[in-house]
Amino acid sequence: MSLLNWRKSTFSENQANCVELAAAHDGIHMRESDEPDTVLHTTPATLRSFIRAVKTGGLDHTT
Repeated sequence: MSLLNWRKSTFSENQANCVELAAAHDGIHMRESDEPDTVLHTTPATLRSFIRAVKTGGLDHTT
């Protein structure tokens, strides 16, 4: 996993804890910068759907 090119948003450049993403041949990998050994894996389509749902408030009704 260490061979991945991890990137974080420029909005959190000076922050200690942030979400980092890495693109790979098998999909998208995500992790918290303060827990780099815990990695989630998803597809570009699933991540795109999740981001769209967050932006449009589609998850606001969940608790």
